Amino acid sequence: QVQLVESGGGSVQAGGSLRLSCAASGSFGSISDMGWHRQAPGKERELVAVITESDSTNYADSVKGRFTISRDDAENTVYLQMNSLKPEDTAVYYCHAQVKYSWLYQPRSEWGQGTQVTVSS
Repeated sequence: QVQLVESGGGSVQAGGSLRLSCAASGSFGSISDMGWHRQAPGKERELVAVITESDSTNYADSVKGRFTISRDDAENTVYLQMNSLKPEDTAVYYCHAQVKYSWLYQPRSEWGQGTQVTVSS
């Protein structure tokens, strides 16, 4: 089993920055893809950014040029650097990881509990 714990959320003014972290702990083999999703009030959860095990990255069009995803495999941690934040970025941000377990044939999708990001104008 793995636990994903997000940190770094909070409230900032438009134009500010935040850095989210998500650390994986517990018993598991390794982590392949990692990413961040967000869900704003009244909206569907959407993919924000993903980074693969080969370090390829993809971003939602709405955050390109402003957000940067990275990972530290030695620490089993994924980061999301968010710059030039807009009120539209306000949402609960969820960490996601595709986790490989030695006792499972297929990787398992794991989710963090979420961290609130609020951007005021």
